[in-house]
Amino acid sequence: MEKIIIVEDDPMISEIYQRKFSSSGFEVFTCDSGEQALALAKKNSADMILLDLLMPKMDGFEVIRNLRGGGYDEDIKIIVFSNLSQKEDREKALKLGANGFIVKSEYSPSQLVEEVKRILNQFSEEKRNERMANGEGIYGEIKKANGEKKILLVEDESIFIEMFGEKLKQEGYQVESAKNGAWGIKRALEEKFDLFIIDMVMPAMTGEEIIQKIKLEEKTKNIPIIAISASVENSMREKVLAMGVDEFFFKTQIIPSELTRKVREILNEKK
Repeated sequence: MEKIIIVEDDPMISEIYQRKFSSSGFEVFTCDSGEQALALAKKNSADMILLDLLMPKMDGFEVIRNLRGGGYDEDIKIIVFSNLSQKEDREKALKLGANGFIVKSEYSPSQLVEEVKRILNQFSEEKRNERMANGEGIYGEIKKANGEKKILLVEDESIFIEMFGEKLKQEGYQVESAKNGAWGIKRALEEKFDLFIIDMVMPAMTGEEIIQKIKLEEKTKNIPIIAISASVENSMREKVLAMGVDEFFFKTQIIPSELTRKVREILNEKK
């Protein structure tokens, strides 16, 4: 469970955020002053501090200065959450050591929760990438184990092959590609793969035809499939999922780290 400290001096707003984050699976600590924020940060190993800037006695800038001055968990993420949105306020907060800046008036409580989740996922992925690249501890073992798993990327656009393929290779996976549907199904049936990533719009043979063929063959019918498409119509997603694929993504709405995370999940990587 991810832990978050919310520093907000308005009790009504603080309670709303506390309830929203708690109902979304966070362990939440709230306080209404900079001094309390520092005490909580010292006592609890939190993942993030959501910090207002305008507070009595000790403002948010001073809180950041103290948190980054030593004696506190250096990995804790500080996200300023304030209506002080002038450029100089942002620059000052970031210079002092904040990791990000969210303008309070631009987010509803639900939107704030989703943005915090996105930010934490981003930081988590960055840290994981660093450890994976360095082969630290269990990550070296994971990368070695991933090297035994082979993925076929059936995609005709070089930019997506490079984007998705490079990220998967960084995780240690063997990645092969096919730039048209006919070649893709040929490789899928003749070679041994652990997972297929298939674009739905392909020359020579469509993604739908590839999936249908894969599902009919005894050798490949149980191999997991991730389908991707440039279409942004929900009807396309529903149609493809009904074919028995494991996941569907819109190409323009997914980044390589998200696709790789889903690959890890499907292939049951130990986290």
